[in-house]
Amino acid sequence: MDTSRPFGAHLRMSWWKPLVVILVPPLVMLALQVLSYLLVGVIEGSDDPFSPTITPLKSLAVNLSIGASGVVALLLLARIAKVPWRSLISFPRAFDTRRLTYYLVGAALLVGAGIGLVALVAPDSPGWVGFGVSGTTVALLVVTVLTTPLQSAGEELWWRSAVLPAAASWVRAVRPALAVGLVISSLGFALLHGSSDPWLFGYYTFIGVCTGLMAIISRGIEAPVAFHVANNVLFGIVNTVLADGEPYAIDRSTDSGDASLLILGAVNVAMVVLVWLRERRARATSPG
Repeated sequence: MDTSRPFGAHLRMSWWKPLVVILVPPLVMLALQVLSYLLVGVIEGSDDPFSPTITPLKSLAVNLSIGASGVVALLLLARIAKVPWRSLISFPRAFDTRRLTYYLVGAALLVGAGIGLVALVAPDSPGWVGFGVSGTTVALLVVTVLTTPLQSAGEELWWRSAVLPAAASWVRAVRPALAVGLVISSLGFALLHGSSDPWLFGYYTFIGVCTGLMAIISRGIEAPVAFHVANNVLFGIVNTVLADGEPYAIDRSTDSGDASLLILGAVNVAMVVLVWLRERRARATSPG
């Protein structure tokens, strides 16, 4: 670990160790999700427990399995790189709850504006059916509010705290190292979402690049975690209440994405700008 290098390029380790960090957590997540989906299928009496329809129990299973996989990725890298796990959360500074709160409020405002603009310009694109409240709706809302933050934080621990610096360790020069880390972590993030649609795959990759830049600029994962939590929780709530009281489905197949994703891409860019402005101001007023 080198304190003279920025967050994301601060690790040095043997060439094979990043491969472990890249390959093991997806296997952990796959095993957890298959087992939990089978269990949910038994509980719900489902003929197809792997269908894209999101029930409350399936949402809970997804959120907890991804959250756990993120913790595995973080602890795995800390162990094999022989560094404190806190140095993978923020570096060289300490974790800052005030940063997290600030960015959470900013992200909520930006994502909320993005959702409103999509509803105004392309209301059919997200697959919203109509407003409705049922027992399923309430259960999904509870699961979304309580466990989606765990899922979102888990993905950031996985891709920005673990994979980004692990992949960057393959290159010595700082800027190329950060570029390698951003590319590999962003593509891995997109691949894990399993979309065959070019628009969606590109959007997930772009999210990965933007959240990676947030982490690098701010020297920690408070900003990307805040953005990811705000994005997933708000979209989860809207998708739930606009599913006409029924479980909603996540469609990532070919032709499921369109140009409306450019609006959400602009929200990502706006968040990166917010982080850059806040961090520039913070460094101007305090050398720490």
